[in-house]
This record gives sequence, C-alpha cells and structure tokens, in this order.
Amino acid sequence: MKRFWIVATVLFSCAAAIALTTRAENTSIKGDYVEVRTASVFAGACHFNGEVTTAGREAIMAWNFTSGSWSGTNLAGLHAIAVVSADENLANAGERRRSEIILDASATHDQKVALLNALKSRYAAALGEIVSVRSAPITFKHEGKSYEVASAEAAINVEAMPNDLCCKMPNLVWYDPLVPLTQRKVGYTIKAGYAGHLIADPWQKADENSAFYGGFSF
Repeated sequence: MKRFWIVATVLFSCAAAIALTTRAENTSIKGDYVEVRTASVFAGACHFNGEVTTAGREAIMAWNFTSGSWSGTNLAGLHAIAVVSADENLANAGERRRSEIILDASATHDQKVALLNALKSRYAAALGEIVSVRSAPITFKHEGKSYEVASAEAAINVEAMPNDLCCKMPNLVWYDPLVPLTQRKVGYTIKAGYAGHLIADPWQKADENSAFYGGFSF
C-alpha cells in the first residue's frame, strides 16, 4: 500500500510539472484582429435576408501578434492571414469550411511552426479544413480605428463605422466574428479582396459594413 502511494505521488508530481511547463510555454498571446466577410454584417433586415443564402461564403481573417509565445517561441511582431471559404454562408457552414493560411515571411522556421500550431489549436472550428499553408510577406497596419492588411492574393482596408453606429443599433448586427474578440466592433470595408484560386474564385468587396475588428487573446 505504501508503495502505491509513493508511485501515485510521483505520477501526480510529474503531471503537475508538465502542466506548469505547458502554461509557461504558452504565455499571454495577444494582438489585433480584423476580418472581412462577403456579406454585410451590419444592415437592415431586408438587406440581410437578401444576402444570407447567396453571399457570405468567403472571408479574410488577419492577426497581428503583439505579445506572447507558443511552445516557448516568441510570436510578438508577427502576422498571419487565413482566407476562408464554404459552399454556403459561413454562419451556417460549420466544419465544412476550407481555409488557406498565409504565414509571415519574416518569421523564422520555428516561429512559423508555432504560429500555425497556435492558430490550429485555438481556431480549428473557424478554419475548417486547412487546404494550404504558405509563407509570404504580410503588412498589417493598425492606426486608431483603421486597418490595412496586405499580402499576396489577399488584402483588407477597413475603417470604423461613423459614431460607432453598430453599438447604438446592435439589433442590426447579424453575425458574430469568426474568432472571439475583446471590444468587438463592426468595420466599414473600404476595399477587400482575394485574388487566388485555390479555395474560392477571386472576389472583391467595397463600400459596405462587412468587417469585424478588435483584440484577440488566448
């Protein structure tokens, strides 16, 4: 019996050490996030109903990591983009989504691995089946309430809605962001588009309330 308790104590100590190590390796990951959908996320009911079955099947998601590490690898200052597509509105597509992930070309090999693993771990449902992962230069500019993101085949230019109208009329916000956000706001898409062919046909959206932005953390 005494031997059993000794073994049990050792196993518990090992499990606790592993848990502490895991928490230490993945620390305080935070940053800025913006996404653009191919349907208005803030609109009148008639406009929403006119789009819900025929639009909203694509999105561009973009992350700017400002702090934190994953598996002991620092991610601060790096960016990532996911282009997501489905055969129906993303709000209804669930796990039938497909995605193409673009990792910051300025990242080291270890950082790219950590970036990808972090996104897969935290946002698997939003990304669905990951069809492609590649590396390319990414610019992510966040100034005040404006966001400009650009990379090969994907670009976003978003500004805040005037007077935070989405907060004053929340009943006209029809979707949720694809990832949990702090201080979630609806953005006005000046222009956004996808020029690739891998997971969807090329598309462009402009001059509509089709974006979400805010802070992410995990």
